[in-house]
Amino acid sequence: MAIVAKDGIVQIERLELGAFGTNAYIVVCQLTKDSVLVDAPGEVPKVMERLRGTNPRYILITHDHWDHLGALSQLKSELKVPIAAHPADSPNLPSTPEILLNDGDVVTFGNVKLGVLHTPGHTPGSICFLTGNYLLSGDTIFPGGPGKTSSPAAFEQIVESITSKIFVLPGDTQVFPGHGDSTLLEKEKQQFEAFSSRPRKPNLCGDVLWLS
Repeated sequence: MAIVAKDGIVQIERLELGAFGTNAYIVVCQLTKDSVLVDAPGEVPKVMERLRGTNPRYILITHDHWDHLGALSQLKSELKVPIAAHPADSPNLPSTPEILLNDGDVVTFGNVKLGVLHTPGHTPGSICFLTGNYLLSGDTIFPGGPGKTSSPAAFEQIVESITSKIFVLPGDTQVFPGHGDSTLLEKEKQQFEAFSSRPRKPNLCGDVLWLS
């Protein structure tokens, strides 16, 4: 558990939860103490403890993989707040979302606005959340490469998502992924430029690193 970003408007705390140390994030409005939880991997007591003193408003889901969802139903029951996810992934969630999020939507709580970026590739309904220069990227982009893909078509799709939705953001954007440490977008852009300058196999997919 660590506070990874804090300014006059927002605080973002990262919790590594569940069997695979999946990242969940608590985003808090500094003025009103309204909060949202991004993903629900597990360890409900830890999540509830870190939410204490805030006013939870939503549970936001980046995508439908089980390692991000292990505590969703219990947290929904305890927090009694709406779940929000993309329509393409919502049928696979253990609890039905009350809110369907599409590209360009904005989630507002307190003085914080989280913009929704639909970034398919890792899953059809993968989404990222952007506030200021902080990007909660789910499993779309990590330090050194994209999220895992299941086919060459999905790999091309995630590359398109990253280049058209994420790499257009300022280089000083801080990226907070669904696993592991954060990264700076400028660094990822530079590594991708090196990747894209080289020929690549047409069947490329799976776990890919830009510099491998």
